[in-house]
Amino acid sequence: MGQIMKLRLGTGRRAWATLATLALALTGGIAVATPALAAPNTAVFTKVQDWGTGWEGKFVITNGGTTAINGWSVAFDLPAGSNIGSFWDAAMTRSGQRFTFTNVGWNGTINPGATASFGFNGSPGGAGAVVSNCTLNGASCAGGTPPGTPGTPGTPSVTGTTNTSISLSWGASTGTVTGYRVYEGSTVRATVTGTSATVGSLGTCTTHTYTVRAYNNNGESASSGSVTGSTTGCPPTGGKMPGAPYLYMGWGDPPAPATVMAATGVKSFTMAFILSSGGCNPAWDGNRPLTGGADAAAITAIKNAGGSVQISFGGWQGNKLGPNCSTPAAFAGAVQQVINAVGPAVVDFDIENFDEFENYTVQDRILNGLKIVKQNNPNVKVVVTFGTTTTGPNSHGIRLINQSKALNVPIDNYTIMPFDFGSGNIQQDTINASEGLKNALKAAWGWTDAQAYAHMGISGMNGLSDQQELTTTAAWTAIRDWAKSKGLTRFAYWSVNRDRPCPGGGVVSNCSGISQNNWDFTRITAGF
Repeated sequence: MGQIMKLRLGTGRRAWATLATLALALTGGIAVATPALAAPNTAVFTKVQDWGTGWEGKFVITNGGTTAINGWSVAFDLPAGSNIGSFWDAAMTRSGQRFTFTNVGWNGTINPGATASFGFNGSPGGAGAVVSNCTLNGASCAGGTPPGTPGTPGTPSVTGTTNTSISLSWGASTGTVTGYRVYEGSTVRATVTGTSATVGSLGTCTTHTYTVRAYNNNGESASSGSVTGSTTGCPPTGGKMPGAPYLYMGWGDPPAPATVMAATGVKSFTMAFILSSGGCNPAWDGNRPLTGGADAAAITAIKNAGGSVQISFGGWQGNKLGPNCSTPAAFAGAVQQVINAVGPAVVDFDIENFDEFENYTVQDRILNGLKIVKQNNPNVKVVVTFGTTTTGPNSHGIRLINQSKALNVPIDNYTIMPFDFGSGNIQQDTINASEGLKNALKAAWGWTDAQAYAHMGISGMNGLSDQQELTTTAAWTAIRDWAKSKGLTRFAYWSVNRDRPCPGGGVVSNCSGISQNNWDFTRITAGF
């Protein structure tokens, strides 16, 4: 939800050339090539400086194609007696005078029109700084493929999956073909003579992206388009969660949770928010420790009173982990730190701000990270929370849902935030938005109405919202009863801090802006 998001009251919610030799100019960064045969992907070398005893070199890899490069490898020869010492933004291996540089984790994907670069220091300078026979992913650095190599295979498709394998098939290449190699990034996962393969020994509930290249005695073809597939065996999703209003210890005169529990019967709270304290390091609100502070004390009190907690990551404002963690594995590692420290029943990923919700690179990073989280914590439910229109998720929300299916992410619950519409009837708008979410889930996953409802949640805003929409206790009760009747599995609101009266008080951090009793919305939520 958000800490009164619009008011910013703290952290809120919401080459081709001859095969024998390819010499690249050392002073102008120009790849010597035959333009009419040039292929779109190139790796261009520039000698940055030469001080006699040594020299600095740099390669810039450009994706001029229409599909992403997923993993790259640049290899070249240096004259006898030449060596490379330090290097950066790549990993290096050496075989005689042939040096091979491959991407590191964060720069392996190059989208169409984008570039990646790496550099190194060599010795000696002068005649020792001559790069030759350069290849990019097996093809000439200046684009194209060597004469006589096969044509590009058709884009593969996934034909079957098990817990440990993914089967593929693709269209045959033109020309003379000895066989095909299936690549995951720059690593060969299978070599076959036909146009199908099964990649085995994979992890359960894991996602993999593959390309195919044909080869013969003259060399390899260009890479096919890519396909992404996932193994089966993901833990079952779904299951009802107790009503869990948001509790935020960073402002708004946070109440003692055990007192609220005793007064209302509520058994769970959604604790907000986990943010980045710098890089891929989690902290409460980006600055409070995971253990030993007010948040940890509140969680202990909740558990001691027989309750459970949901932990919310993200929100509208603040420095998020999604953009700061460079890989899905790093993101999952940050989440694991929180799980280990807190022991939550649920982890909630509030993906609403532009840097996560509308940045599809980050969106995919989070989704792939959640697969790891679920695989390592099968008993912890995974929720994604995002905004909505009055008719259901917008294009970014639809993309999130469809991509979660494409990547086979075992999300237990998709929760929408039906408020900040600007006007209208909040009760009917919430129901309409929820029905739109149901239809999107059915379209993506092939679920029935009941299956879709069982993967849905509502997270509202009590009293007056940021845009002065009114949710009364009667409206919240009706929304709750509708959610129960349809079998929704999560129910929350922002926030317990605001579940106190202040009629005519406007939108503030510690009361609802309406006339009510203390904890009225929490009592209603507990009835879920």
